[in-house]
Amino acid sequence: MQYRRFGKTNLHLSVFSLGTMRYLTNVTNAQQTIVTALALGVNHLETARGYGKSEEYLGAAIKGRLTVPRSQVYITTKIPPTVDADSMRRYINESLERLNLDYLDCLGIHGLNTWEHVQWVQANNGCMKAVQEAVDDGRVHHVGFSTHGSLDVILAAINTDFFEFVNLHYYYFFQRNAPAIELAANKDMGIFIISPADKGGRLYTPPQTLTDLCQPYSPLELNYRFLLSDHRITTLSVGPATSEELIKPLQESDSVQPLTFSETLAFQRLEEHQKAALKTDKCSQCYACLPCPDNINIPEVLRLRNLAVAYDMNDYGKYRYGMFENAGHWFPGMKANRCTECGDCLPRCPENLNIPALLEDTHERLSGKSRRRLW
Repeated sequence: MQYRRFGKTNLHLSVFSLGTMRYLTNVTNAQQTIVTALALGVNHLETARGYGKSEEYLGAAIKGRLTVPRSQVYITTKIPPTVDADSMRRYINESLERLNLDYLDCLGIHGLNTWEHVQWVQANNGCMKAVQEAVDDGRVHHVGFSTHGSLDVILAAINTDFFEFVNLHYYYFFQRNAPAIELAANKDMGIFIISPADKGGRLYTPPQTLTDLCQPYSPLELNYRFLLSDHRITTLSVGPATSEELIKPLQESDSVQPLTFSETLAFQRLEEHQKAALKTDKCSQCYACLPCPDNINIPEVLRLRNLAVAYDMNDYGKYRYGMFENAGHWFPGMKANRCTECGDCLPRCPENLNIPALLEDTHERLSGKSRRRLW
């Protein structure tokens, strides 16, 4: 395992962190997953108030004594933004109690996703007042935020200068947040990448087309290499359901050197194949089509179409498309069949795409079972 400085926190975290949203079968499974992660060199455990019994299960492992000293394990929990300080005070105390901890190494404001949330953290008597009290009395050592928000919201949150780290989405197949990575690095913030195996493309079960294009690497390995070759990024979340699911990802922990010639060729092959497959229907992800009067997240819908058409990433597309209209501010926007063909987006598209037709095609390809978040 290799370790990197987590920005201005000056913590040195393993390049893989244990995310604990999926180990919830029972407390024994959770504890075995934690033991395995620590044995493999992971020193950062990340949970959240909203992850079901995750905090409780991690707290049971801590109470039973971890296999390494507490001073060598860094623990992060995340709490949603609140409009008032009293709620945040209560939530911090509840999390510490469930975790059997006297202090948190890191507290993340969980899901700073909207402009309203940004206003809440900037309010004089809002949630950050309680967070600062916890910092002052030693119950919290470092403060950051996680986000599923739009790029402009993320940049605004970073620019508040309240935070020492950020958890965000950024992958080979989703590079929209590159300016947020750059801004956070310029401010010496720790950068934590959310779920690169799952949210980054369901790369643990890749389609054969994608597997063939990535040879001699697996799609998951290539995504890890894309991320870990960027030394601005500190750590990647691995969220296993069982301890067995940890082994393969953590074997990639030596993949932190600059990209090799063969890896660069693999990325070039992916780009060329996408262009050939999509031809004149490729959405460049410029976001000029927004805002949509029908509240459709056109770029994200068409990104999923890009991936489905070019790489047969249909399972991933259905998984993410099913979140629309079912996950609130965590995945905003209406499904593509809500398009009324108003034409508002057409003159703004630099590729002159027939956006209504592509939205209709995407809905036919990817509509399926609706999905909801855990919390």
